[in-house]
Amino acid sequence: MSASNVTPISEAANAEKPKLWFDGEIADVDALQVDLTTHAMHYGSGVFEGIRAYATKNGAAVFRLPEHLERMRRGAELLGMSFDAQQATEATLATLRANRHRDAYIRPLAWYGEGSFGLDVSGRPQHMMVSTTPTLVHLAGSRARVAVSSWRRNPADSLPPLKLCGAYVNSILAKRESKARGFDEALFVDKDGFVVECTGANVFAVKNGRVTAIEHRDALPGITRDTLIALSGAQSGTLTYEELLDADEVFACGTAAEVAPIAEIEDRRFGENPITRELAALYARVVRGEESASSKWLTPV
Repeated sequence: MSASNVTPISEAANAEKPKLWFDGEIADVDALQVDLTTHAMHYGSGVFEGIRAYATKNGAAVFRLPEHLERMRRGAELLGMSFDAQQATEATLATLRANRHRDAYIRPLAWYGEGSFGLDVSGRPQHMMVSTTPTLVHLAGSRARVAVSSWRRNPADSLPPLKLCGAYVNSILAKRESKARGFDEALFVDKDGFVVECTGANVFAVKNGRVTAIEHRDALPGITRDTLIALSGAQSGTLTYEELLDADEVFACGTAAEVAPIAEIEDRRFGENPITRELAALYARVVRGEESASSKWLTPV
């Protein structure tokens, strides 16, 4: 991959082109190319994160950036990649500034690059990029309709629950299946009937006013999940599918999804989700710097 073949263009046109950070430099998106032997393209040997920036009264700020990059570091370490969290922090902020984004979705990605075919990653070049786009909401901010997937979540003793690129083929299969059935999202349930998570979001349940953050060894340790536990005092615990259907409210959460009320799971319909909406409003204030808890979680751009 190279950023050297940049076609000279006027400053005005250049300002309109999306920028990304690649291996230490900011470049136009269309100035970059990837070698077709890139290992990550063939085998999924990469690690990524999904992060959000928000407009606050003091300017743009990134929500829980250190925690996201620490999780990414753990994934990179697992693949034998070097990962510099400070460099990733600077790259994230530089990309947001270059694109003049305030409300934005941020995608850092580290991967193994070009070379011969084969599974061994030893000695392969490593690359990293950071891209930012205007805010992306995973579940479109609406009350989602959810189907139970016939696929099982990747078990943690086969694939650790981190944001490893290849692991998300599992989510793609489940998502395709649920969409084909007319639903918005898929829910993973394990072979013993315990709820795991959705394709890209953790799950919470509310029963008699008590909020439970569903816990499962195969589920991603979500940063939004952790935030909501801190804000709500929710208890973390396992839940069977039958117990989930017996809840008064169910919602999904994640960086992209934020706090997304679930309208129905298969044939079980839920009401207006009042506690979910209260938590969604609180979360929205926190990420925009409007609550006392905000300061420890926001990195100014």
